Amino acid sequence: MHACVIGAGVIGVTTAWQLARQGWQVTLVDAAAEPASGASHANGGQLSYSYVAPLAEPGVLGDLPKWLLNPNSPLRFRPRCDPLQWRWCLQFLRACNARTASATSAQLLSLAYLSRQVLHDIQQTAPIDFGHARNGKLIAYRTPALLDKARAQVALQAKLGSNQQILDADQLIAQEPALAPARSQLAGAVYTPSEESGDCARFTQGLFQQLAAQSRVTLRMQTPIQRLERRSGRIDRLLTTTGEAIEADQFVVAAGMGSRPLLAALGSRAPLYPLKGYSLSLPCTPEQAPAISVTDYERKTVYANLGGTLRVAAMVGIGVADQGIEADRIALVRRQMRELLPRVDAARAQAWAGYRPATPDGRPRIGRSRAASNLWLNIGHGALGFTLACGSSALLGSLMAGETPAIDAQPFQPAC
Repeated sequence: MHACVIGAGVIGVTTAWQLARQGWQVTLVDAAAEPASGASHANGGQLSYSYVAPLAEPGVLGDLPKWLLNPNSPLRFRPRCDPLQWRWCLQFLRACNARTASATSAQLLSLAYLSRQVLHDIQQTAPIDFGHARNGKLIAYRTPALLDKARAQVALQAKLGSNQQILDADQLIAQEPALAPARSQLAGAVYTPSEESGDCARFTQGLFQQLAAQSRVTLRMQTPIQRLERRSGRIDRLLTTTGEAIEADQFVVAAGMGSRPLLAALGSRAPLYPLKGYSLSLPCTPEQAPAISVTDYERKTVYANLGGTLRVAAMVGIGVADQGIEADRIALVRRQMRELLPRVDAARAQAWAGYRPATPDGRPRIGRSRAASNLWLNIGHGALGFTLACGSSALLGSLMAGETPAIDAQPFQPAC
């Protein structure tokens, strides 16, 4: 059996790797010259397996007014004459309720734990050097009220198998001394010792190189796709912009935001919207940067030590029309980084911006598409693409093989 996988980000490459491992002949296609050139290139670097609460949660509704009115808020919203934007935003707001958020958290946890198991298996059988560290994670809170609120989420996730601890400010600094200069700003933290970190681009590129060494895998980079051709309810072939045809038995769309126009041409509406994110990458020493991954909860900023490189990722832009680096947003990330980690040399940071392809409820869509009987989707992972990639690919691989998956696949079933 031959599968054509569209997309060479972390989702597409792990999907191709999983299918090749199962014995499929695989063709991986992407318009970029190198893998991990889009959303996977410089993301936050956290493998946040035990903290996967969706962005759509009840507290967002109370925060929205102050976020929208504050130019320094983690959210920038630019309304557009775009029905897709308003449809996505309305669906997002409908998902901001306790019942939906609780169910989604449980579903994402099951997928995240599967993903951790699969990544560890990869590291056992075919290790990849991507700065991988099992270094734990701290979610730091600046006010006692928000720290108290976090206790409810910790209690919920404890019932689902998570091991997390509430730390006061002194315990937080004892756990991560790099935060000592910001002691007066912090009320405490949630500490999850089992969390991990790594460089998503290096992981994707390493796995890509393993695929390149396999005879059953064909890698087609710099191959822009024109459309998928459907005939009698099946995808017959993929046409490139040069007119070349790629035929396969099954097709997988895992192209991030590039998935939406491919599916739209088939009359299928993918529930994706690009949430723009920003990051800084800079060299650091053990004395400067935290050894443990840190999330600054109120500022929605994450810090990950990737083995000599500090990755700082932050903010969400809705309705921002391009992936260019906005000077004011990057300046804000630099300023906030200096406040939390004054020993780090922010002047040496390299800036990046890109889209996170997100669904309104935070659940990726994994499974058979309604658009064609041999079309499969692995899309919509938002800010959790790196965390969920290996598990999503294992789940899809099981479904494509007609096997019973390791977790319940129904919550992730596409309706497009």
